[in-house]
Amino acid sequence: MTIHLISFASLLHKQTSLRSSHEAVFSELEKYYTVKFVDYQDMDKLSSDDFKIIFIATGGVERLVIQHFERLPRPAILLADGMQNSLAAALEISSWLRGRGMKSEILHGELPAIILRIHILYNNFRAQRSLFGKRIGVIGTPSSWLIASNVDYLLAKRRWGIEYIDIPLEAVYKHFQHIADDEVGASCAAVASQALACREGNPEDLINAMKLYRAIKKVCEENKLDALTISCFKILEQIDTTGCLALSLLNDEGIIAGCEGDLQSVFTLLAVKTLTGKGGFMANPSMITSRTNELVLAHCTVGLKQTERYVIRNHFESEKSIGIQGLLPTGDVTIVKCGGECLDEYYLSTGTLTENTNYINMCRTQVRIKMNTPTEYFLKNPLGNHHILIQGNYEDALNEFFQANACKRTE
Repeated sequence: MTIHLISFASLLHKQTSLRSSHEAVFSELEKYYTVKFVDYQDMDKLSSDDFKIIFIATGGVERLVIQHFERLPRPAILLADGMQNSLAAALEISSWLRGRGMKSEILHGELPAIILRIHILYNNFRAQRSLFGKRIGVIGTPSSWLIASNVDYLLAKRRWGIEYIDIPLEAVYKHFQHIADDEVGASCAAVASQALACREGNPEDLINAMKLYRAIKKVCEENKLDALTISCFKILEQIDTTGCLALSLLNDEGIIAGCEGDLQSVFTLLAVKTLTGKGGFMANPSMITSRTNELVLAHCTVGLKQTERYVIRNHFESEKSIGIQGLLPTGDVTIVKCGGECLDEYYLSTGTLTENTNYINMCRTQVRIKMNTPTEYFLKNPLGNHHILIQGNYEDALNEFFQANACKRTE
């Protein structure tokens, strides 16, 4: 990991003594990072992929910094160890920057705390840059019932650097029709052999579900997609098979895949995977018990690698084709959703997955969560239907990430 320190020092300060004046902080940084010193006059030579920190080396540089306001990295991370009146200057600069709408933060204090904070900021930066240029395929159109899950493609691109690509379902059908049954036989056998049980689905259903997976994957390759969301109910109408298994396998392979054409949820899945490296379970809040602060999430698909075991079922609503009943490990979980047409709002909470339920009137994969925050959010101020579950507690990391991107937290 490389840090580019953009140095601002007073002309009254001898450049030759810059290192010796701040030896303690430099030595600590170099234990963990490759540190490259960049004179403020050369900061335009850095690229958008370079992680930058503004090093306030001395006092008296306030006006020099604001003269280069347009060229400063955003957000403005100011490092000031307090030597040579640097902290006093950083305070003045930070106040001026924030008054002009630029996010600014001063790194100062005990060196271990500074290192930890830099690590968090770097992870946020890396995730932001990783999202830039990602292509999300919208295969078909969003389901008609997702009336609060729209995204403005242009504003999403401006904020996050992502691109939504509209792709007709016919592209999937074309490939599906040209995949022979024997091409997927071995893959079907592998999935079936690792299942805890096969209940409603029959071999033909499994073959068609696997052919659909192959067809969608070909569309991803043709369009260079990093993620996708698909109008799965329309596919069920047209070719009598569901996308549950296909989306499960794609997520396992690192191709982020959401269902029902939900534009907000697929972005959430992508952002979560980019920041934490964890795949998410996109699900419906299906039962809320406010008295005990419990939530049941359910859907007919989940990445097989996210489960401890899985059962091959049929699709809940249609009782056709293949659905996945995943049994997830108990323990800490994070519930997250990025919403709003500009993808500028988010919900975030943690809880404990206490059991895998098996209600007959819900989608196949079902989990009960004991929430750490009131469940009234879902009843009074929800960001739509689907929410994303990830295993483990990532509240701090995700909160930092969304806050760094000027998103508003909904509670």
